[in-house]
Order: sequence, then C-alpha cells, then structure tokens
Amino acid sequence: MDPALADSGLGDAEDDDFDVAFEAPDSDLPENRYLDRELSWLAFNQRVLELGEDPTIPVLERANFLAIFASNLDEFFMVRVAGLKRRIITGLAVPTNVGRAPADALADISAEAHQLQLRHAAAWTDLVRPALADAGIQVCEWNELADDEREALTEYFQLQVFPVLMPLAVDPAHPFPYISGLSLNLAIRIRNARTGRQEFARLKVPPMLPRFVQVPGSDGGLRFIRLEELIANHLGDLFPGMEVLDHHAFRLTRNEDVEIEEDESENLIQALEAELLRRRFGPPIRLEITDDMDDVTLDLLIKELDITDQEVYRLPGPLDLGGLFDIARIDRPDLHYPPHVPTTAVAFQPGDGRERGDIFRALRKADVLVHHPYESFTTSVQAFLEQAARDPHVLAIKQTLYRTSGDSPIVQALIDAAEAGKQVLALVEVKARFDEANNIVWARKLEKAGVHVVYGLVGLKTHCKLALVIRQEDGMLRHYSHVGTGNYNPKTSRVYEDLGLFTADPQVGKDLTRLFNELSGYAIEKKFKRLLVAPLHLRKGLLRLIDRERAHAIAGKPAHIRIKVNSMVDEQIIDALYRASEAGVRVDVWVRGICSLRTDLPGVSDNITVRSIVGRYLEHSRIFAFDNDGDPQVYIGSADMMHRNLDRRIEALVRVSAPAHVEELLSFFDGAFDENTLAWRLGEGGVWERHTVSATGKPLVDLQNRTMSQIQRRRRTRSVR
Repeated sequence: MDPALADSGLGDAEDDDFDVAFEAPDSDLPENRYLDRELSWLAFNQRVLELGEDPTIPVLERANFLAIFASNLDEFFMVRVAGLKRRIITGLAVPTNVGRAPADALADISAEAHQLQLRHAAAWTDLVRPALADAGIQVCEWNELADDEREALTEYFQLQVFPVLMPLAVDPAHPFPYISGLSLNLAIRIRNARTGRQEFARLKVPPMLPRFVQVPGSDGGLRFIRLEELIANHLGDLFPGMEVLDHHAFRLTRNEDVEIEEDESENLIQALEAELLRRRFGPPIRLEITDDMDDVTLDLLIKELDITDQEVYRLPGPLDLGGLFDIARIDRPDLHYPPHVPTTAVAFQPGDGRERGDIFRALRKADVLVHHPYESFTTSVQAFLEQAARDPHVLAIKQTLYRTSGDSPIVQALIDAAEAGKQVLALVEVKARFDEANNIVWARKLEKAGVHVVYGLVGLKTHCKLALVIRQEDGMLRHYSHVGTGNYNPKTSRVYEDLGLFTADPQVGKDLTRLFNELSGYAIEKKFKRLLVAPLHLRKGLLRLIDRERAHAIAGKPAHIRIKVNSMVDEQIIDALYRASEAGVRVDVWVRGICSLRTDLPGVSDNITVRSIVGRYLEHSRIFAFDNDGDPQVYIGSADMMHRNLDRRIEALVRVSAPAHVEELLSFFDGAFDENTLAWRLGEGGVWERHTVSATGKPLVDLQNRTMSQIQRRRRTRSVR
C-alpha cells in the first residue's frame, strides 16, 4: 500500500462500524433514503479510475491514478470486505446501512468490484500502456524484445534475481505453502522427466526487487519488462531436469484488519505488536488470477486456500497494477503535472530584517489560516514546532500524533524540546490503521528522549490534530495553538489538501489545555468555548447548528448549510440535512469518498446538491459552514460524518472567527459548486456523473489549479486581523 494514501490516502476504506447497528429514529422520511456505503466507496474508486482513463491528464499521472485505484481496492478488501465476511462467519447478522444482509451486500460488492477490476485492467492495456509507449516509455513482453535485449536481461536475471528466488514444491512430502497477503506469485506445473509425474510448485515474486526491470541498452526511450515476466521466461533454470508445462500468476488478499480488545490493565503496545504478527495470517478474502489460468491449477488454489468462486477475480493483463507507482515516478517532467510550489503563508514570511518568519510574533498580531499543499507545511506547522523547541521562553509543548512520516521532523522537534528541558506531551495514536508499527517505533523513541507519551482514552481513537505551545511572556503564560484537518506528516502534506488554524486566542488555548488534560489524565470536560469535541458533544453541536438553519428557513430567513468532508455516512446527520432541505434550507455537500446521502428524493432532497472533486491533490479538509442569518459560523477540523468519528473517536472542530478567514472558506465552497468547475455530481440512483465541459463546450476550471493561482497572488497587504 502506498503510504501516502493512508487515512486514506485516496482510499480511506478504514472503518470499524460493523459492531453497532444504527437504529434510525421514527421519521416521516422515506425508508430507502440512504445509499449503500460500500457501493458508494466503490463509486469513489471509480472516480479515481476515470482520471486514469482521461487522455487530457499527463500520462505518468494517469499511471499513478491506476496504481492508486489498485492500492485503494486492496485496502477496501482487507478492511471492509473482510469485515463483512467476518460478520457472516460469526453469525453476527447486523444489516448494512441500507438494511441489506451481509451475504447479500457481499454479493453486490463482488459484482461491482469484478466489473471495476476488468475496467481497470482494460484502462492499462488499451489506454495507458499504449500512451506511455507513444511517449517513449514501453512496458514490453518477453516476445517483444530483441535477441541482444533478452541476453542482457538473462544476465541480469542470473546475477540479481535468481539468487533470491525460492521455489516451493507441493507434493506429499511438501504441504501447500503459506501464501502471504498481497504477494504476487507464480503457480507452476512441471513434469518429472524421470517418472513422468506432474508436480506443482509455487514461486513468490520477490517484493524487494524492482517490479519493472529496465531493459539494458534501450535507445530512444525507456523500455521495461515486468519482473514476473522475466522470471516466467527463466523457469527452466529453477527446475533443471524437469519439463515446465505451464505457469500462471496469482495474487491473494487476506483480512489484514487489526482488532484489539482494550481494558485499563492491558499493555496496549504489546497487544498491538502481537496482533500485527497475527495480521499476516488473516483468512483469504480475494484471489486474483490471470485469465489464462487452467482449471486444474485454479481448482488446486481454491481448495488449498479455502476460498469461494465468488472470491476469485479472473483478470486480463498483469496483476498487481499497484506496481505502477514505480513507473509513475519516472523523471519525465513533460509527462507529469506542471510543478506547483507551495508558498509561505503571508503572515509567516520573513520581514523587518528577520531572516525567518517569527511564528509567535505573527500570531500575537492575528490568527493565521494556512491551506496545504498550496501553502507550505514546512514553513508553517513544522516551523511552529521547531521554533517552539528552541525558544527558551517556551515551557511546554503538547501534541497529538495520528500519522507521521518515517523521518519525521515533527517528532524530532518534540525530542529536541524534551532534551532542552521543556515539558513535552505527545499523544500517539498507535492504533492508526496500517501505521501501527511505525507509530510504535516513534512512541518508544519519544519515551527514550524524555517525552511524556500517552496513548489516549480506552476504547477511543484519538484522531484530532492539535498542537499547543505554552510560552512565558512578561511574567505571564500565553497559549499558541494549532488545530488542523490533516496529519502532522510533511510527506502527505504535499499531496493532501488540508487546512490549519494558528491562533494565540486565549480561549482556544484554554480549550486545548482542558482537552489535553482529558486525554492524558482523568479530567472529564463537559464544555468548550471554541471547540466542538467528539464523542461528547460534536454530534449534538452539529445537529443544533443544522436545526438552527432549519428554523431560519421556516421563519422565512435565508438559510444555507455547506459541508466538506471525506465521508458522509452518519444517518442522524443525513436525516437532519433532509429535514433542513424540506424546510427550504440550501444544502451543499462536498464529499471526496463515501456518500450515503441521496439527492433524488422528491420533496426531501430538492435543496441538496452534492459534488465530489478528485484530482491531483487528495481533498482531505473538513469544513462546516452555517449561514446563521447573515452571521456565518464556520468550523474546520478532523471529523468526518461517520459513526466512528462522532461516537468512537476523539475529534475536534474549531470555530474560525476572523472575518477574512470565514470569507476565504466560503469562497472556497463557491468555487467548488460553481457550474464552471470540473467536478462529479451526484444524481439519480446514486450515480456520479463527471462534468468536464460547459454547456458551450469549453473545458471546465480545475479548482485545485485555480486555488494555487489565487494563493500565489496574495499580497502582504492581505494580512488578516
């Protein structure tokens, strides 16, 4: 899995909503008012695939989108499909969000996923591979190579590949080997030349070697061959004295979800380490095979892997197109998006003879709202923490860490601060899915440096993005706060669209101090002034804000709700939006991924518009805006509209108060919902339609490009107070 896609990356298939069945309140709303969340997720991944199919996008970016699609689908199977299968096996017959039995839902998913994988394979074979070849990058088959190229590759195979291969025989003396999840394998049938008996062998394609091997001596362009194709054409070297009858590629997906039962006495780190070992041996949930695999080999795999026909995906072309990430990284600027260089936020730019921006000085003047990746993470969030670490007047730093990079300067800043004698608290969420092992490593490194490391509240993931710096100034303590929508991860900040609010507002500082006390100690805070915090009162707070807009509409006042999230699933929130729409409230929902909200319910959703933007950057920020009779209230934060975020996570939204920041966020929505903006629109039957040209045939505007241009045009005179 591409680490840049975690938290979902473009994927975010993560969820643990299977343990609670939602009971919708009594209502006069129609029963079939939700879209199936699993099929909606597959529709999201189809939007990613459509970018790979789009000939107007640079071809190496198209290859990248095909790789993202494959990585997303892997995660979807490892988590969502695995969860459904677990419910079927255990007999936990909790229906899906649309009332479907798990077995029926699994059949629906299988049918849709089969079609998408076939379309994905065709996109590579018929569209992207030929387009790459036209641009001078060829992915070749063995029989397309010249003799001298084959000789050079044979030498490479003998020196670099053959020594690490491990063929495993299957016979009465050798049981069927364990097939690891997401590994690419060759199933090989051979005949013993001495006895004439047919045998079976499994060969794992080494994941540590380059998936695409460059053909030596290529002139006038780049030529590659897939590693499994190279191996397949040298099987005779692996089985001397045997006749190789046939070979076929296959790939297995396993349940790799982690389940941890917590209690106050359990050592969470040790429990996670044990569970991560068990993850490798999860039950199979998908078998991908090439379309030319013979029945004898397939029957053996189905029998030995204990997998059903429904879980077999027979595909044309190569398997594991997630390997296209390697191709997408080829250094051909003409085949990539034009470079976008993040700018430093105006308030943080050097000035007045200073070599670097003084973050604290800027925040004493005004709040600062930063927009990544258009504005630099390095010169804002990272600089904020690094300045705090070296500032002798800073007494304490408190921070949440959900996901961060392997060479994190954020973690290093916390270590530097602790070693400088400051009080440092790091709340590390070691249960961040697929980042558990990485977070355990950093948690232990932080502890060794003297950082106070805590792991949050039992039974709740800490997903909020918070940093608090306490600085002594003129004999008093001042709070400097950061509340963000994205992880403290410099790498993903370059591809994730996120927002962050920096403020020296004392009320926000007090709110964060109380929240950190709750997370690290035993305090139970009932109320916050500028924050909405889950699970205690975020849901209630949003429902009150939605209902207030409804009341305004009933009273004949203008009313408008605008929400931007990654996922819109929670039934109570959706029902509240339906009721607001019925009352005449204009509701705009901007969602990247799953959307269970329908727009085709006459009399119910007439005033609801849903858009999705999937593009160069992963839309990750969460924004909640309410017109409030002409006095807009706008919040940003970490929460999506899902059960897990509202009920089983620590999430935080902060109210944005500076009028210029409110205006900026509302104009961001205006751009997304402009009819001249390139976007997908949710319509009849839950079908998403991509609009790329205007009514007059002109190409629509790319919102992300426009946002970058707008931010780069900012002038220092636009400093916010």
